[in-house]
Amino acid sequence: MKKGSINMDEEIKKEIRKLTLQNAFEHGGETRDKIILGKILGTKPEFRTKVKEISIEISEIVSNVNKLSIDDQKKEIEENFPEILAPKEKIKEKEGLPELKNAQQGNVITRFPPEPNGYPHIGHAKAAIINSEYAKMYGGKFILRMDDTNPEAERMEYHAAIKVGLEWLGIEFDIVKSTSDDMKIFYEKGMELINSGKAYICKCKRDDISKNRRERKACKCSQEDVDKNISNWGKMETKFKPGEAIVRFRGDMQADNAVMRDPVLFRIIEGKHYTVGEKYRIWPSYDFAVAIEDSIDGITHAFRSKEFELREELTEAILDSLNMRKPQQGFFSRLEFKGMPISKRIIKPLIEERKVSWYDDPRLPTLEALKKRGIKPEAIRKFIMSLGLTKANTLAPFDSLEAFNRKFVDESSIRLYMVINPKKLSVKNLTITSVEVSNHPVNDLGKRKIDVDENFYISGEDAENLKEGEQVRLLGLGNILITKQGEELEGEYVKDGDITNIPKIQWVAQKTGHKIKVIIPKVLFIDEKFNEDSLEELDAYCEPHYLQLKEGEEIQFIRFGYCRKDSQNQTIFTHK
Repeated sequence: MKKGSINMDEEIKKEIRKLTLQNAFEHGGETRDKIILGKILGTKPEFRTKVKEISIEISEIVSNVNKLSIDDQKKEIEENFPEILAPKEKIKEKEGLPELKNAQQGNVITRFPPEPNGYPHIGHAKAAIINSEYAKMYGGKFILRMDDTNPEAERMEYHAAIKVGLEWLGIEFDIVKSTSDDMKIFYEKGMELINSGKAYICKCKRDDISKNRRERKACKCSQEDVDKNISNWGKMETKFKPGEAIVRFRGDMQADNAVMRDPVLFRIIEGKHYTVGEKYRIWPSYDFAVAIEDSIDGITHAFRSKEFELREELTEAILDSLNMRKPQQGFFSRLEFKGMPISKRIIKPLIEERKVSWYDDPRLPTLEALKKRGIKPEAIRKFIMSLGLTKANTLAPFDSLEAFNRKFVDESSIRLYMVINPKKLSVKNLTITSVEVSNHPVNDLGKRKIDVDENFYISGEDAENLKEGEQVRLLGLGNILITKQGEELEGEYVKDGDITNIPKIQWVAQKTGHKIKVIIPKVLFIDEKFNEDSLEELDAYCEPHYLQLKEGEEIQFIRFGYCRKDSQNQTIFTHK
């Protein structure tokens, strides 16, 4: 035991020496105890039980290594730890999406098949942009296909919202269609599977079906002959009620992949479809419809979010059973923002309970909400392309999108003065009646003239920090000597005041100041709990030039942040 302990001590010492030399050599010849302790525990978690003795050892070794010259450190590394100096293989970062397998220039066809059962969100944007970019990359075609095979959940309102959202993103399509356009084809293919014995009508109760699938047991319905199944199909069209009968694919009830345990191909749904009315009552499942559609539409590469990965086997089995062409399938991670759920099951109750105003509430990750908040479609595209085609979960902080957006709004956003929690300031001896201010500090966005008199608004926060007898500079105007502090402030204009060592604050002229409400959206959920303080409203005054701007225009309120003009009396905070 004792000998083993000594060996362990020697192992620790060697590891500490190696890490200390490496870190010191890479950082100008010196390192610190805490850095090495953290590295040791990170690479050798089993040493956590020896922290005290390790810390002593680290302190001695770090002190010794820090006394060595960089040349001596390098010499020891070369002799004892040459792997430290071995050149590391650089991973070449590739811009854009990875190349597609089995792709020919001019022959790639991709698609985006959203279900019109809700408003489009950032996750839809990712799927649409990736598929669109691949079609462009190979000079191919891109199809928008509305996956509208569930009359209970789908509405024209959502159909229109998806098209508007995609148009806003700047996505163009070569073909626009609906899955319901091909109902006759689905029926033909469904009957082909029934006639070949590869599908059957199941009349079991839903709970029994679920139980059998869990226990990997086939039901009696699967034993019915083709004639009986054809007869039952006819009854599904006329007699059976919803839930009384479904069409199931004859997969493999023993499969480890539960998706393959005789999944549903068709079910009865009664209700008026938003385009085809009550023409059909037997509707294909998503699995069946997407397989058939991708094949007949000539899709070469079908990308879906990774929760559908287990369904790849089913798609191929269905198409193999029908001797139909199979596309190359690919998968990518879903995209969500932390604290901003995309699920309709979460968002809809929030709207019903009036916790959020609508699907364009700026706290949501819907495309309408992002637009209202002031996020540019170009920024969304750049952000999504930066993520690449990864299958790793993407739960991004919202500020990662903000960083891209800032680049697009900065160069075109005019700068305006705005004060929050305003306090009045009157200035004596002011000889200036107007000032001319640049709309942008760098780009030529013109200038604006601001009429002034002796009465101003300044922000409450700035007012609290001012003291009698001190000077403050009103940006673009001049220096003011504060002569009275209180609920209302007074001052005197100082013509030749110092401009380097005094506070510089913004202001709004009282006679022309325009009152607005500033809406500040914050994270909607914190640790999966609704944030009751997720929407802040501030009263403010801004320059009258605000009234000349178009609704939807982006502004940078100086020393506050970027905002989007929502109306004449309201602006929405975008980000810093």
